Amino acid sequence: MNMQSGQGNPWKNFSGPNLGYVMEVYEQYLTDPDAVDQELRQLFDQWGPPESLTGNASQHTASAGDLDKLFRAVKLADSIRIYGHLAADIDPLDDSKKDTRRIDLETYELTEADLRQIPVEYICPGAPTHVQNGYDAIMHLKKVYTDKVAFEFAQVHDLEEKQWLRQQIESTDYYPTFSDSDKKKLLKRLTQVEGFEKFIHKTFVGQKRFSIEGLDAMVPLLDELVHHSAVKGSQTINIGMAHRGRLNVLAHILGKPYEMIFAEFAHAPNKKMLPLGSMKMNYYGWTGDVKYHLGADRSYKEEDTQTARITLANNPSHLEVVSPIVAGYTRAAQENRTKKGKPELDVSKAMSIIIHGDAAFPGQGIVGETFNMSQINGYKTGGSIHIIANNMIGFTTETYDSRSTRYASDVAKGFEVPIVHVNADDPEACVAAAFMAVNYRTRFGKDFVIDLIGYRRFGHNEMDEPMTTNPNMYNIIHKHKTVRELYAEKLADRGVIEAGFANEVYKENEQKLKELFETVPKKDDNPDIIMNPPEVVEQDLPCNKTGVSEEDLKVINHELLQWPEGFQPFKKLERILRRREQLFEEDGQIDWGHAETLAFASILKEGTPIRLTGQDSQRGTFAHRNIVLHDENDGREYNPLHGLSNVSASFDVINSPLTETAVVGFEYGYNVFSPETLVLWEAQFGDFANMAQVMFDQFVSSGRAKWGQKSGLVLLLPHGYEGQGPEHSSGRMERFLQSAAENNWTVANLSSTSQYFHILRRQASILKKEEVRPLVIMTPKSLLRHPLAASKASEFSDGNFNIIVEEPRTGSNPKQVERLVLCSGKVSIDLAEQIDKSEDNLDWLHVLRIEELYPFPKEEITAVLERFPNVKEIIWLQEEPQNMGAWTYMDPRLRDTAPEGATVRYVGRRRRSSPSEGDAIVHKKEQARILRMVLTKEQ
Repeated sequence: MNMQSGQGNPWKNFSGPNLGYVMEVYEQYLTDPDAVDQELRQLFDQWGPPESLTGNASQHTASAGDLDKLFRAVKLADSIRIYGHLAADIDPLDDSKKDTRRIDLETYELTEADLRQIPVEYICPGAPTHVQNGYDAIMHLKKVYTDKVAFEFAQVHDLEEKQWLRQQIESTDYYPTFSDSDKKKLLKRLTQVEGFEKFIHKTFVGQKRFSIEGLDAMVPLLDELVHHSAVKGSQTINIGMAHRGRLNVLAHILGKPYEMIFAEFAHAPNKKMLPLGSMKMNYYGWTGDVKYHLGADRSYKEEDTQTARITLANNPSHLEVVSPIVAGYTRAAQENRTKKGKPELDVSKAMSIIIHGDAAFPGQGIVGETFNMSQINGYKTGGSIHIIANNMIGFTTETYDSRSTRYASDVAKGFEVPIVHVNADDPEACVAAAFMAVNYRTRFGKDFVIDLIGYRRFGHNEMDEPMTTNPNMYNIIHKHKTVRELYAEKLADRGVIEAGFANEVYKENEQKLKELFETVPKKDDNPDIIMNPPEVVEQDLPCNKTGVSEEDLKVINHELLQWPEGFQPFKKLERILRRREQLFEEDGQIDWGHAETLAFASILKEGTPIRLTGQDSQRGTFAHRNIVLHDENDGREYNPLHGLSNVSASFDVINSPLTETAVVGFEYGYNVFSPETLVLWEAQFGDFANMAQVMFDQFVSSGRAKWGQKSGLVLLLPHGYEGQGPEHSSGRMERFLQSAAENNWTVANLSSTSQYFHILRRQASILKKEEVRPLVIMTPKSLLRHPLAASKASEFSDGNFNIIVEEPRTGSNPKQVERLVLCSGKVSIDLAEQIDKSEDNLDWLHVLRIEELYPFPKEEITAVLERFPNVKEIIWLQEEPQNMGAWTYMDPRLRDTAPEGATVRYVGRRRRSSPSEGDAIVHKKEQARILRMVLTKEQ
């Protein structure tokens, strides 16, 4: 606002917190005028101190005493806004005296009479009509900021957001009106929630269920989030949550039939119990998972909403790791990938709800990683709504041992996220918090946190005895009425329901549960213990043609080198890229970055969208990709893949934040929700994937076996030993091979650029097929520009991906070959270099490159061995230590494949605890020794 505008005294334009700010500055002006902003100083010089406007019709210049009282009253009002949560009634188990020191009139030396002299607009602009003066305003602020809902938004710096939040709270617009009918409906919902848990508790004694009891209001809160977001236009609502209350949410939000859940407790067959139409389970894997990890999917439609899809994500016991996966689901649901260029993002199409535990929210770093991604262009989803299912305890650990902050929610403050604390014993307040969260997210496109503060009626699971470790808390809990009982009493006291109504509703619900339980089949005494994968999973990948015609490649290559008029890339880079122009005319050598770009372009031409993310992936860690060009004069960007003709699929390449766990989770979620998209994640160095190990273990490798969750995610892990030390050498191939089974993924270590081209195209071709599986590629570093790894242009038109590749410099005299050396990736090129340099007769040697390590290519290796009848020795050569790399995986398989009488032997580094040497000179000597061993006939 321009403070000089308008006629007369400028102070009449100020009220509430803004007036408080001006008064603070005036105090500073009296002490040191030069320290005050020039514009305000001129106003103080001209008009004096801010003037107090009296009520009624008259106006007078304020005395110093009046100004002082006004100043203190405004400070009191602001203090209530900032510190009211400390005095709020938000903990159902704590009825002790609250901390009101910061919000008491006495603290500011004010009386009721003083406040009654101050107009409302200075204290609470926009207050409800019953607020008549300053005292009413202060009492109103105390009511709205210290009731069963408490607010923290001082950390929100954006003025519009802060004013909106303040207006919603102080006008009470955020709190919907509940009719008597609404209240009865809410009571019935709480009855369903409590009745379900109690029925299971007495029917399946001692079985784990991680009950919702103590946080029952989470279900009506979710009801409101789902309904109100659907009203606002969300077509997809994705939910991620931990164990606590999950079965209740499956039953009441996702519509999973009660009898299906009962059958799981009874170990009875239940897959035929799914209702027709609107709801389906997401867990038809073959090994399965425990019931409180399972997800579901349903269609949602109310009279005032469009049809929406609700998804509850499958979740392992690494509970918080589902957060970025659900964000990835949501981003995929928000994007249109059917046009060339970047995908079109519409955040109104989908929303994510993420439910956290109170110990996990501050304790798990993945929470902060996911918050950090929430406003980054490549990952933002228009705001997630977070619910902290706050038991005030973690397993057996009290809050004072589990966090250094006052609230479990404090982690969110660093990201300027507003926080609402709400007492889980007040279901109407919980619904109001949900209403506010959706409205805020819709308006500002940012995250919102609801700290739902309740308790846990039983132990961490129902087999625990919490009195052993937390007796004080559980003495209180055992005497505490349920939220259903408390709400029923409240409605009866207010005449909304008649005496006995609540008990009648409870008994009706209990009878329904009993009747449904009677339909559960008997326990399956002969379950499937073999648990074979479906035939389609066990079969090999289809041999699709992956070559691209020379004419098509020429067109693609030409288009990739066309830039907008006036666009000038960095000249050195331009010269490098221009070398690609004649390669198809001369059947020239194509390097790694060029091969990849051609693969991407050809995949896009065939209608498959692509998303590639990773640290520095636009340029490439090793300056090899340069898929986004920057004008050297003005910095504007241009992506040549966006300029291709005849493309109806999007391409996105994103430099990710310095986060592995959350980014891999996000990309996995994105891929699961958009199975038609080729989604790739690239590690900056292969070992950086260590930070995402939980994602590989719990989702990428096993998601289909556990839940039937298909994925075609591609992992690019730079791997190879060049003397760069432990963290820049190994992509930890051994870990992926150790987890390899049931055709759960493909693990490849390639030695040429055409192989990379073909395997990417093969992966794109299976995305929509039942055979789809993730692809793990150990990508190169030094081979990116190595002439022996480059392929001729003609190799991109001819042929397909080769699971094995024979070294062309050996094996020309099959009957003389006595030693067959098998190797993979970079070391095979190192070996080829040494063979090139060797002047010895190497007729006794043949080298076979294993390009696809898993699935193990037994048939292909056997076919090669049949051509070499005199092989006496098979050597597995690797540059990794013996306990790493592929050796422990290859050893038994090679022994099983070797011809009778042939030995199988390892050549490589000795067993080590660290992946590689830290000294480049030591590395070179050791690498030379390894290569010398396989090229020396007598040893």
